[in-house]
Amino acid sequence: MNLSDNAALIEAILYLENEPLSIERMGKMTGLSDKEVADAIEEISDAYYAGNHGLSLVENSETYSFVPVARLNDKLRFCYGKKIDKRLSKAAVETLAIVAYSQPITRGEITKIRGVVSDSIIRILRERDYIKVVGRKDVQGHPCLYGTTRKFLYTFKLESISDLPKLSEIDRQRFEKEQDED
Repeated sequence: MNLSDNAALIEAILYLENEPLSIERMGKMTGLSDKEVADAIEEISDAYYAGNHGLSLVENSETYSFVPVARLNDKLRFCYGKKIDKRLSKAAVETLAIVAYSQPITRGEITKIRGVVSDSIIRILRERDYIKVVGRKDVQGHPCLYGTTRKFLYTFKLESISDLPKLSEIDRQRFEKEQDED
Protein backbone atom coordinates (compact mmCIF):
# COMPACT_ATOMS: atom_id res chain seq x y z
CA MET A 1 0.00 0.00 0.00
CA ASN A 2 1.47 3.34 -1.04
CA LEU A 3 1.01 6.30 1.28
CA SER A 4 -0.32 9.64 0.10
CA ASP A 5 2.15 12.53 0.09
CA ASN A 6 0.70 13.90 3.34
CA ALA A 7 0.91 10.52 5.08
CA ALA A 8 4.47 9.95 3.82
CA LEU A 9 5.46 13.40 5.14
CA ILE A 10 3.94 12.73 8.57
CA GLU A 11 5.57 9.27 8.66
CA ALA A 12 8.98 10.84 7.95
CA ILE A 13 8.49 13.52 10.61
CA LEU A 14 7.51 10.95 13.25
CA TYR A 15 10.59 8.94 12.35
CA LEU A 16 12.97 11.91 12.37
CA GLU A 17 11.64 13.57 15.51
CA ASN A 18 11.90 10.36 17.51
CA GLU A 19 9.51 11.66 20.17
CA PRO A 20 5.73 11.73 20.54
CA LEU A 21 4.10 14.56 18.61
CA SER A 22 0.59 16.01 18.76
CA ILE A 23 -1.55 16.60 15.69
CA GLU A 24 -1.25 20.34 16.30
CA ARG A 25 2.56 20.19 16.43
CA MET A 26 2.75 18.14 13.22
CA GLY A 27 0.40 20.63 11.57
CA LYS A 28 2.66 23.53 12.52
CA MET A 29 5.69 21.65 11.23
CA THR A 30 4.11 20.82 7.88
CA GLY A 31 1.56 23.53 7.22
CA LEU A 32 -1.18 20.88 7.04
CA SER A 33 -4.54 21.37 8.75
CA ASP A 34 -5.38 19.31 11.84
CA LYS A 35 -7.84 17.30 9.71
CA GLU A 36 -5.19 16.60 7.07
CA VAL A 37 -2.75 15.45 9.77
CA ALA A 38 -5.43 13.28 11.43
CA ASP A 39 -6.28 11.71 8.07
CA ALA A 40 -2.58 11.05 7.42
CA ILE A 41 -2.19 9.46 10.88
CA GLU A 42 -5.15 7.18 10.16
CA GLU A 43 -3.68 6.23 6.78
CA ILE A 44 -0.29 5.43 8.34
CA SER A 45 -1.92 3.41 11.12
CA ASP A 46 -3.93 1.39 8.60
CA ALA A 47 -0.84 0.73 6.46
CA TYR A 48 1.27 -0.41 9.41
CA TYR A 49 -1.55 -2.54 10.83
CA ALA A 50 -2.12 -4.29 7.48
CA GLY A 51 1.52 -5.12 6.81
CA ASN A 52 4.29 -7.02 8.53
CA HIS A 53 6.31 -4.13 9.93
CA GLY A 54 8.88 -3.78 12.68
CA LEU A 55 7.20 -0.63 13.95
CA SER A 56 3.71 0.31 14.96
CA LEU A 57 2.13 3.73 15.35
CA VAL A 58 0.82 4.36 18.85
CA GLU A 59 -1.25 7.14 20.37
CA ASN A 60 -0.75 8.22 23.96
CA SER A 61 -1.94 11.44 25.60
CA GLU A 62 -3.03 12.80 22.20
CA THR A 63 0.48 12.34 20.82
CA TYR A 64 1.75 9.86 18.25
CA SER A 65 5.02 7.97 17.87
CA PHE A 66 6.52 4.83 16.42
CA VAL A 67 7.47 1.95 18.71
CA PRO A 68 8.89 -1.48 17.92
CA VAL A 69 6.26 -4.20 17.61
CA ALA A 70 6.08 -6.43 20.68
CA ARG A 71 7.11 -9.59 18.82
CA LEU A 72 10.60 -8.11 18.32
CA ASN A 73 11.24 -7.16 21.96
CA ASP A 74 13.46 -10.17 22.77
CA LYS A 75 15.66 -9.66 19.72
CA LEU A 76 15.88 -5.91 20.24
CA ARG A 77 16.66 -6.29 23.93
CA PHE A 78 19.78 -8.26 22.98
CA CYS A 79 21.13 -5.37 20.87
CA TYR A 80 19.54 -2.38 22.58
CA GLY A 81 18.79 -3.69 26.06
CA LYS A 82 20.36 -0.79 27.89
CA LYS A 83 18.54 1.72 25.73
CA ILE A 84 15.17 -0.05 25.96
CA ASP A 85 15.42 -1.19 29.57
CA LYS A 86 16.30 2.00 31.44
CA ARG A 87 14.50 1.04 34.60
CA LEU A 88 14.25 3.46 37.45
CA SER A 89 15.54 2.50 40.88
CA LYS A 90 13.06 2.12 43.72
CA ALA A 91 14.27 5.44 45.14
CA ALA A 92 13.79 7.16 41.78
CA VAL A 93 10.26 5.77 41.42
CA GLU A 94 9.46 6.90 44.97
CA THR A 95 10.79 10.39 44.24
CA LEU A 96 8.91 10.54 40.95
CA ALA A 97 5.69 9.56 42.73
CA ILE A 98 6.23 12.31 45.30
CA VAL A 99 6.69 14.89 42.54
CA ALA A 100 3.68 13.57 40.60
CA TYR A 101 1.31 13.66 43.57
CA SER A 102 2.63 16.85 45.20
CA GLN A 103 3.61 19.06 42.28
CA PRO A 104 4.72 21.73 42.25
CA ILE A 105 7.21 20.75 44.94
CA THR A 106 10.69 21.87 46.01
CA ARG A 107 13.78 19.73 46.50
CA GLY A 108 13.58 20.41 50.26
CA GLU A 109 9.97 19.25 50.43
CA ILE A 110 10.90 16.05 48.57
CA THR A 111 13.72 15.44 51.05
CA LYS A 112 11.31 15.97 53.99
CA ILE A 113 8.81 13.46 52.62
CA ARG A 114 11.44 10.85 51.72
CA GLY A 115 13.53 11.40 54.84
CA VAL A 116 16.79 11.37 52.81
CA VAL A 117 18.56 13.84 50.55
CA SER A 118 17.33 13.34 46.99
CA ASP A 119 19.61 15.62 44.97
CA SER A 120 21.16 12.91 42.80
CA ILE A 121 17.79 11.27 42.11
CA ILE A 122 16.25 14.61 41.14
CA ARG A 123 19.19 15.17 38.77
CA ILE A 124 18.64 11.72 37.18
CA LEU A 125 14.89 12.31 36.81
CA ARG A 126 15.60 15.69 35.16
CA GLU A 127 18.22 14.16 32.83
CA ARG A 128 15.72 11.49 31.77
CA ASP A 129 13.09 14.22 31.29
CA TYR A 130 10.57 12.83 33.78
CA ILE A 131 10.54 16.04 35.84
CA LYS A 132 11.32 19.67 35.09
CA VAL A 133 11.52 23.04 36.82
CA VAL A 134 8.07 24.60 36.60
CA GLY A 135 8.75 27.76 38.60
CA ARG A 136 10.22 29.19 41.77
CA LYS A 137 8.67 29.21 45.23
CA ASP A 138 8.05 32.66 46.66
CA VAL A 139 10.09 32.17 49.83
CA GLN A 140 13.62 33.08 50.87
CA GLY A 141 16.11 31.65 48.38
CA HIS A 142 13.38 31.11 45.76
CA PRO A 143 13.93 27.33 45.43
CA CYS A 144 12.97 25.58 42.20
CA LEU A 145 9.55 23.98 41.98
CA TYR A 146 9.44 20.64 40.18
CA GLY A 147 6.65 19.05 38.20
CA THR A 148 6.26 16.12 35.83
CA THR A 149 6.76 16.29 32.07
CA ARG A 150 4.88 15.07 29.01
CA LYS A 151 7.41 12.21 28.82
CA PHE A 152 6.30 11.13 32.31
CA LEU A 153 2.68 10.96 31.13
CA TYR A 154 3.69 9.11 27.96
CA THR A 155 5.93 6.60 29.76
CA PHE A 156 3.30 5.75 32.35
CA LYS A 157 0.48 5.77 29.78
CA LEU A 158 -1.46 8.59 31.42
CA GLU A 159 -3.65 11.07 29.56
CA SER A 160 -3.18 13.66 32.31
CA ILE A 161 -1.91 13.89 35.87
CA SER A 162 -5.51 13.43 37.08
CA ASP A 163 -5.31 9.82 35.79
CA LEU A 164 -2.88 8.88 38.58
CA PRO A 165 -4.27 6.26 40.94
CA LYS A 166 -5.83 7.73 44.06
CA LEU A 167 -3.63 7.69 47.17
CA SER A 168 -4.62 5.57 50.13
CA GLU A 169 -5.79 7.51 53.17
CA ILE A 170 -2.51 6.83 54.99
CA ASP A 171 -0.38 8.05 52.06
CA ARG A 172 -2.58 11.12 51.57
CA GLN A 173 -2.21 12.05 55.25
CA ARG A 174 1.56 11.53 55.03
CA PHE A 175 1.82 13.94 52.08
CA GLU A 176 -0.42 16.52 53.77
CA LYS A 177 1.47 16.25 57.08
CA GLU A 178 4.84 16.82 55.42
CA GLN A 179 3.55 19.79 53.44
CA ASP A 180 1.79 21.33 56.47
CA GLU A 181 5.09 21.33 58.40
CA ASP A 182 6.53 23.93 56.00
